Amino acid sequence: MKRKAWMLAAAVTACAFASAAVTAQPTNGRASHAPRRVAQSALAAPVVVELFTAQGCAACVEANAVVERAAAEPGVVALTYGVDYWDYLGWNDTFARPKFAERQRAYRSALRLRGVSTPEVVIDGRRQVSGARGAELEAAIGEEADRHVWPPQIEFRETGDRVGVGSGRLPVGGAEVLAVTYTPGAQVVQVRAGENRGQAVRHVNVVRDVVRLGDWRGRPALFDLPASAEGQGVVILIQAKGDRRILGAAVRK
Repeated sequence: MKRKAWMLAAAVTACAFASAAVTAQPTNGRASHAPRRVAQSALAAPVVVELFTAQGCAACVEANAVVERAAAEPGVVALTYGVDYWDYLGWNDTFARPKFAERQRAYRSALRLRGVSTPEVVIDGRRQVSGARGAELEAAIGEEADRHVWPPQIEFRETGDRVGVGSGRLPVGGAEVLAVTYTPGAQVVQVRAGENRGQAVRHVNVVRDVVRLGDWRGRPALFDLPASAEGQGVVILIQAKGDRRILGAAVRK
């Protein structure tokens, strides 16, 4: 898959925030390897792939697999959001939360789409593709990797309770900092009703919660992190309020 591998810059200015821990990208449990094709600038950010899926949606099974393959690639942060609007078919999605469907609808408005669809993948908050179209997703990820220029730097404090965000260009309408809590790796759910009745549906990097930490005003700032259960990872997103594009991301596992 054509893309650049992501690395965080190793140093920060003293006025920005205190010493921080090393960050990593979410994967399916295997150690990341060197990029296959293209080296990436140390200043580039990872490509954020957000999958909106449902356990009761037949077409979502293949999309889950496509996104799981993307999650194993260097420079990709893949997150799976369960949506609840498929529950009417008889199976209540065990990972869904109303706020995840609200996040998808916010993308619909920002991207000027006619409606939401499932499965749907949003890439860096800038564009969407059907999750089942692997080749289209691969090409879109590669194009987004080439787009990143001077993202705000993100570093986690060694104490694990705060995250620092550096300076950068503020988009029109402002930006906010979000903490996305997720369970790293793959999970399998036995579905007993709906379109996928009798199937074992597999998900990767399942999102548990999304918490807004505060506004980012283009200047260095520290934010308190929400508490998370043992074994959960946290993705920090700097996201424009207006067009919803993701300006930067980093992961603590």
